Amino acid sequence: MKADTKALWQKYKEDGQMEARDDLIIQYAPMVKYVANRLAIHLSSSVEVDELISYGIEGLIDAMEKYDPSRNIKFETYAITRIRGAMLDGLRSMDWVPVSVRQKSKELEKTYAALESRLGRAATDQEVAQELGISEQELAELLKEVAATTIISLDDYIPGEEGEDKKRRIVEMLEDENAVNALEMVEIQEVKDLLAKAIAKLPEKEKTVVYLYYYEGLTLKEIGLTLGLSESRISQLHTKAVLRLRGSLSKKKHLVL
Repeated sequence: MKADTKALWQKYKEDGQMEARDDLIIQYAPMVKYVANRLAIHLSSSVEVDELISYGIEGLIDAMEKYDPSRNIKFETYAITRIRGAMLDGLRSMDWVPVSVRQKSKELEKTYAALESRLGRAATDQEVAQELGISEQELAELLKEVAATTIISLDDYIPGEEGEDKKRRIVEMLEDENAVNALEMVEIQEVKDLLAKAIAKLPEKEKTVVYLYYYEGLTLKEIGLTLGLSESRISQLHTKAVLRLRGSLSKKKHLVL
């Protein structure tokens, strides 16, 4: 952490100086814009990037209030999931994806799951289209339509028990040493192991897109430049990858995607 940034944190956390807090918000604002632009690629024109940024600033402020510099955790690492989570919560509150599109997405997930279970491998576009009784062009249009349902990071949420919050962010549980018991930790690791195995079974291009998007933090445009493919093609690969993963893991009742 830079000396001037460290000094701002000290002024904010130890002295309660709101001016220091405002300076920190300005300093970390580009991170909010970065996350908003990553999400915006998948969204319909009805959702403005400025709306995402507004939600993200709320997430940033929440992260700043709860951040403890003495724990030697990099703030950017701590905050980015809260920022993204605040944006996703805002989108959910808007209920911006039509029910009909969610239903189509669910049907695709089930189709991938059933077909790939039967084949014992990743299904081709031709095989998926035949299973649905549509052309490959119609499948491409369908994938484009449901792309907005696949923006949620695959490990953002796990469910709570009956009567508890329906979903809890893994990162929020891990950061509070008193919030997770040993059984919950085992379940989280099981989810991650299942996900890793499912990713390993993806077609190579889809696997690469998942890695570059979720692990390297690249935008779809940057991935397209890296792979020499159009942004729309990368978006389609991302959508198919998420649908395959959701389909293959849908039988695991404790996992929410």
